[in-house]
Amino acid sequence: MRRSKLMVSALAVGLMALAGCGSNSLDSGAKQGGKVTASVDAAAAAMVPKAIKDKGTLTVGTDATYAPSEFLAGDGKTIQGFDIDLFTAVAKKLGLKVQFQPAKFDSIITGVQGGKYDVGVSSFTVNAERLKQATMVSYFNAGTQWATTPGNPKKVDPQKPCGATVAVQKGTVQQEVDLPPKIAACKKAGTPMRDPLVYEGQDQATAAVVSGKADAMLADSPVVAYAVDQSNGKLEALGDIYDAAPYGYVLPKDQKAMGDAVVAALKSLAADGGYEKALKAWGVQAGAIRDFAVNPPLAS
Repeated sequence: MRRSKLMVSALAVGLMALAGCGSNSLDSGAKQGGKVTASVDAAAAAMVPKAIKDKGTLTVGTDATYAPSEFLAGDGKTIQGFDIDLFTAVAKKLGLKVQFQPAKFDSIITGVQGGKYDVGVSSFTVNAERLKQATMVSYFNAGTQWATTPGNPKKVDPQKPCGATVAVQKGTVQQEVDLPPKIAACKKAGTPMRDPLVYEGQDQATAAVVSGKADAMLADSPVVAYAVDQSNGKLEALGDIYDAAPYGYVLPKDQKAMGDAVVAALKSLAADGGYEKALKAWGVQAGAIRDFAVNPPLAS
């Protein structure tokens, strides 16, 4: 699924950091992950294609604005999050190193296709369109949830957000799949939605809600939960989680063999406890799965 510079006051810095980008947080007690200890799994490592094994380091494209999945630490440079911890452990199981490179979310799949990145790790929901473009390996489960300021002062209905101004990240399932039918339904009902506020980063969408520029936002459920937790009461979740689906690592279309190796590494991590540790460190263990798969079947 996936994912303003709104104010000139100091508060703006904190708001931008709320969903991960920047050097501050609204909550100094922000969750921090732990390094997951992982050792090489010989059987999984033997499955890595020779060209990748010889290279030794995976270049990974990630949109570092999506806390708690992938976002910048307080130094403004280090990328952290449960996706980062987990995939680093996957690579260790395969006898590989990783180099994470910040990228705009909607450029990552193209970057994988063109060879700029070996892998895309950025909370990508597995869907039919993405499976046409890439090989994907499922590793986590998330749904969509909405958030607003406390008390939902604009009385936004997540199923019928007619008349509302909604913030969303560009290129996400929320923007491309979830919102269009709702926009059409509101228009047909004679109470059209205002044009959604579409941002490059989820941090900007979150800040738009806290500042009052947007009435509500929608994003992946772990992202909303983390934003609410870190907001010091400035945000609250709105409605139930829906449309749960797996996240998938993005690999080139012709690299199913590498996908099989990643599945083997995930299974090894699940067996030794590293998988659960990586998720629990960020409070997202509710999204754990065990049916890791290459190009998993889509729910009907």
